[in-house]
Amino acid sequence: MNDLSVTTTTAFPLQRDAFGKLIWTTAENQRFEGVVPIRAFPIQSPDVGISLVNLDGEEVAWIEELAGVPEPAQTLIRDELATREFMPVISQIVAVASFSTPCTWTVKTDRGNTEFVLRGDEDIRRIGTGGTLLISDSHGIQYLVRDQFAMDAKSKKILDRFL
Repeated sequence: MNDLSVTTTTAFPLQRDAFGKLIWTTAENQRFEGVVPIRAFPIQSPDVGISLVNLDGEEVAWIEELAGVPEPAQTLIRDELATREFMPVISQIVAVASFSTPCTWTVKTDRGNTEFVLRGDEDIRRIGTGGTLLISDSHGIQYLVRDQFAMDAKSKKILDRFL
């Protein structure tokens, strides 16, 4: 494993090949093709602690903080993470079909408006202590509420009924 202490003046040995795969080259010129970035704390600290793993799932590099990675490597990592992680962030709960489960929720997210079926109250989980919620729909898709207390009054009232 290579410990990365990258500054903005340091050349970052990450690139994308012609097939769209990420290639990591170590200081010893060892190449790892098809590396994948994985967040250590995807919800609480998404830009802190990112591991680059090879095709065998072994860590080949550790990035303490994504902000310390110079461009264009930072964009490569963010793009790769975005294609692997699908977790829409709910900004508003527009309506619920009923207050008993299962029920259909209509929500606004950072990826557009959508509807999903909430199977039961247990599919809403608190994450940490800051008002973060993780909501799983009937298909296993997870939706994130970053701060339930910062939502509009109607959304907070709906959440209170289910929590």
